[in-house]
Amino acid sequence: MCIRCNWVKGQFPEYIKYHDEEWGVPVHDDKKHFEFLILEGAQAGLSWSTILKRRAGYRNAFANFNVEEVAKFDDRILDSLLLDKGIIRNRLKVYSAATNAKAFIKIQKEYGSFDSYIWSFVNGKPIVNKWQKMSEIPATTKESDALSKDLKKRGFKFVGSTIIYAHMQACGLVNDHTTDCFRYREIVDNY
Repeated sequence: MCIRCNWVKGQFPEYIKYHDEEWGVPVHDDKKHFEFLILEGAQAGLSWSTILKRRAGYRNAFANFNVEEVAKFDDRILDSLLLDKGIIRNRLKVYSAATNAKAFIKIQKEYGSFDSYIWSFVNGKPIVNKWQKMSEIPATTKESDALSKDLKKRGFKFVGSTIIYAHMQACGLVNDHTTDCFRYREIVDNY
């Protein structure tokens, strides 16, 4: 039997699959970064399981996370999404997706990719932590504070430091698997 991070215990199969296959794996794909920014912004004040259960709904509602398409969403489209039961129907969160898409595209033009921009906050390589217990893992770091501040300056919404640290964890900018988790070593060995 393999040992997983404690936060996975008792969760549904898709949640376990997310932990085992995605969480903490370095992402270098702008579409995936955009997807996680939408999902993590939607999570604010909610549990990750609530969002993960609606991931397909978000994929459908937000043009399969095509940033160029989402940037074109007008009030009519965004208002229609407020009726979509497949997503969290919070007006500020739904509207932030279009705002963030426009800001995301500006970063892509400035840096060549969003990936180049975001990885610059960790000097281009994952921060490998050595947490033994979940209670040791911080909610924010100086890197997430700096990234959050810069994203806000660029017009992004729902990008507080806690949300951004979750993005950094999900997209492998930091490895926050506990050291006893089977994924900790697997991910480090693949850097």
